[in-house]
Amino acid sequence: MFKVFTASWALLLGMMFLMVGNGVQGTLLGIRGAIEGFSTLQMSVVMSAYFAGFLFGSRMAPEMIRRVGHVRVFAALGSLISAVLILYAAIPDWIVWALLRVLIGFCFSGVYVTAESWLNNTASNENRGQALSLYMIVQMIGIIAAQALINFADPAGFLLFIIPSVLVSLAFAPILLSVSPAPTFGTTRSMSIKELYDVSPLGVVGIFLMGGVFAAMLAMTAVWGSEAGLSILEISIFTGAIYVGGLFFQYPIGWLSDRMDRRKLLITVASMGVVAGILPVLFDLSFFWLVGVGLVLGGISNPLYSLLVAYTNDYLEHDQMAAASGGLLFVNGMGAIVGPLSIGWLMNMIGPSGFFLFIVLLLLALSLYAVWRMTQRPSKSIEESGPYAAVSPVVSAATVDVVYSEMTEQQAETT
Repeated sequence: MFKVFTASWALLLGMMFLMVGNGVQGTLLGIRGAIEGFSTLQMSVVMSAYFAGFLFGSRMAPEMIRRVGHVRVFAALGSLISAVLILYAAIPDWIVWALLRVLIGFCFSGVYVTAESWLNNTASNENRGQALSLYMIVQMIGIIAAQALINFADPAGFLLFIIPSVLVSLAFAPILLSVSPAPTFGTTRSMSIKELYDVSPLGVVGIFLMGGVFAAMLAMTAVWGSEAGLSILEISIFTGAIYVGGLFFQYPIGWLSDRMDRRKLLITVASMGVVAGILPVLFDLSFFWLVGVGLVLGGISNPLYSLLVAYTNDYLEHDQMAAASGGLLFVNGMGAIVGPLSIGWLMNMIGPSGFFLFIVLLLLALSLYAVWRMTQRPSKSIEESGPYAAVSPVVSAATVDVVYSEMTEQQAETT
């Protein structure tokens, strides 16, 4: 792992700075929106706009890279991200914020595609899986660090917008000045939603529902915290707990995934989320217990996404996985766009508890649908199942394909 880091430190350091910037803007806007007097519904539009831009960017970025190259795309998108972070504070209008969120979502999507293909090109066949795992860990560390940064200045001022803008600008210096050659870029064909549904109905429905869950927790947590009367420190701690849970629950759930029926595990994990999420709806929990709820909800969400991808891949040939990953990312993006809008409406109707109720309803729907699917198709044996890989819904289809190629090769060597 150390050898991988020394070979790719510039890219990994830059991506960590970028994730700090992304993590700050997501939480900060939720807090600043309440200060500016924006309604919950208005903020839900603002937060949903990021995922619309991200989905559009995932489609457009490959073509942009082919036309002008990685370096130009990387530099251009980075400059736009830095500018947008400043414009938020300069123009505190929710409609402008929504448009800026579309733009910054588009830019981050393109940056991720570029960085991942660069990292994939730099790594060797022997350490490519380790490199991509380290990349995803660095991403998570950056977002967690961003939550601490929120407490260093007044969110009503400019400084918290300036700091991430500077970090994003600095992020590109080591990457663009490194001696690593720009990689060649390949594209992957996406399966249609119908083709995906025919292969794995549970995979498609589950990924769509998880898109809504992710968007709720990643985009609307600060909006909920402001509505619930939490302090800035409490909002940052709760948000950080979601990401910490996602970081540490991956391994045990992944370990179980390779040793039992994945649908049964999926039902169990989603049901755990239902139980944890319903507690703040039914009871007036202290902040300590709310943090525990955040840990559990964050801890089940990332593994559930990975589990659904692994389950879908169990019904695919290896050469179909890249195309399927692209289709699943699109389905997840559609769910992510709908998520904040739905949760904003629900919070407007019943108050802050609508945040947790929305998550509970989606996880409950996932559990019940998985139970029904078990009556429609027999389970695959453990021996017939493919590997589980920890993947994130923000990584590109090509990266998911590489990760699964590495895991499949490792599984073949051990059998």
